Amino acid sequence: MSGSEPAGAGGPTRRHAAAALSLTARAAPGALASYLALTLVAGSLPVAAAWLTTLLLDELVAAPASWRSLLMLAAGLAAVGVAASATPHLSQYLRAELERKAGVLAQDRLFGAVERFTGLARFEDPAFLDRLRLAQGAGGTAPNQAVDGVLGGVRAAVTILGFLGSLLLLGPLMAALVLASGLPVLAAEVALSRRRARVLWDVGPIERREFFYGDLLAGVAAAKEIRLFGTGPFLRRRMLAERRSANAAKRAVDRREALTQSLLGVLAAAVAGGGLVWAVAEARAGTLTVGGLAMFVAAVGGVQGALATLAGEIARSYQALLLFDHFLAVTAAGPDLPVAPRPRPPGALRHGIELRDVWFRYSEAHPYVLRGVSVFVPRGSSLALVGLNGAGKSTLVKLLCRFYDPTRGAILWDGTDIRLLDPGELRRRIGAVFQDYMRYDMTAADNIGLGDLDALGDRGRIETAAARAGIHEKLAALPRGYDTLLSRMFFMETGKDDPETGVELSGGQWQRLALARALLREGPDLMILDEPSAGLDAVAEHEAHTSLRRHREGRTSLLISHRLGAVREADTIVVLAGGSVVEQGDHAALMAARGAYARLFTLQAAGYRGEGEPDPALDGGR
Repeated sequence: MSGSEPAGAGGPTRRHAAAALSLTARAAPGALASYLALTLVAGSLPVAAAWLTTLLLDELVAAPASWRSLLMLAAGLAAVGVAASATPHLSQYLRAELERKAGVLAQDRLFGAVERFTGLARFEDPAFLDRLRLAQGAGGTAPNQAVDGVLGGVRAAVTILGFLGSLLLLGPLMAALVLASGLPVLAAEVALSRRRARVLWDVGPIERREFFYGDLLAGVAAAKEIRLFGTGPFLRRRMLAERRSANAAKRAVDRREALTQSLLGVLAAAVAGGGLVWAVAEARAGTLTVGGLAMFVAAVGGVQGALATLAGEIARSYQALLLFDHFLAVTAAGPDLPVAPRPRPPGALRHGIELRDVWFRYSEAHPYVLRGVSVFVPRGSSLALVGLNGAGKSTLVKLLCRFYDPTRGAILWDGTDIRLLDPGELRRRIGAVFQDYMRYDMTAADNIGLGDLDALGDRGRIETAAARAGIHEKLAALPRGYDTLLSRMFFMETGKDDPETGVELSGGQWQRLALARALLREGPDLMILDEPSAGLDAVAEHEAHTSLRRHREGRTSLLISHRLGAVREADTIVVLAGGSVVEQGDHAALMAARGAYARLFTLQAAGYRGEGEPDPALDGGR
């Protein structure tokens, strides 16, 4: 699913329009029916006003004029005027109601589709993320814009047909001329709308880069580095260059549009002027009444105006449907990972987890990250993964959680390929704290409770998990305890100095919170700890690992850490290099082998030893 093509090969299709109308009809059938009825009324009002005016003028010049007829015609004109003044407000309300209801349904469908993605591949694909961002914006507005365009076109068509019928009664030749003069307007507007839509598509990446630089300059995430390194002027120049590039593309379209519409305006004025001369001549000759003359003037202006409106609505609908294609592409996307037709629920781990000749690469254009990895983790044992950055440690974790499938080989859960298991049930048997853990702008209790929704309302379990992670006392001391919001982004500037409106934690405290979230899940069969103490100080790291050792006791666990002192007690240590297993064994055996692990451990230990102190590598690492 690419993000580099507009809607279909030839732009929006009837399928897109039908999908937009279907979504809106499902979201608000009553409002849509009312809007359609109001649209038909609004389209007929100009024609009704023109005919009532014609009859009124003819009645006035008749001798003698009937007061009863004059009053009835005047009352009719007044009623049309009242309706004409009320319909725009009613239409605006119905349009807003349609947008609200269709937006809710579209958002539910979009994120329901996103939830059905089993793995991570699409979330790590820039093209898909670009399409997803566009789909989020288009899903809430594009269906309503498309419906508005269709109904606006219906309204214009009713007006055109009504006035053309009137002109046919007055002069068939002039009706044909007026219609013929309007068709170039329609064709030109459609062509311009296609060009505008193409430019919007082309400048989309440019504008997103502009927003990116603007967010950097205005946000807190990069504020420290921008000021320290003085990169503000550089980023501002790049932002303005992107803006100028987008402006140049839009300016070219605006110039073409101004020239085209000016020429079409001259054509329309020439037709209207020539028609007016003809109508005046006919009235002078007595073949056209005064009312007929007024009707002709109103009809010519009405048809030309309605044709321009119709063209504009087509253009807006086209652009809306072009964006709606992103929404349809995301919601109709197939599974990113295959799921067995009848997936088995994984049972409690009894034997162990095996990686059997596992090869993996993210795409055919990428090199292999894992190359023939074969490891067995017996139930109840601890496995540590060690290696330099890029060795494949975190990728292996993604495969164990079935965020990706191996390119070759298999991962077995008690002898069963995990591709045959239910992914959701498999993940419920895994507890994990990831290196790139999340910081949720929610309360402390919610931040921990998201680790197991069954415990979200169980304050005892939440506090127990926090105590295991060494963060309970800090959270209990917050202004509102565990109900304190851990964010400053949802409040006005006037409340920024009130600690009860939100609190920011330090990096180490956030890491402990993420650890508590992982420890909340009771009795996971597999506990994955990916750099669980990377942001902690020495004392906090010691406390965290002491607590984790107690928690992992008797459980199957996988530990990743660059600090080799934290993994030395693992039952098995696997050393990865270049995506392959180069060594495995316990700490003592690997130190005695004096291989890659011993060199890494000695190198780290040297940073803590003073000159003349013994090298731990020489005594087996005791």
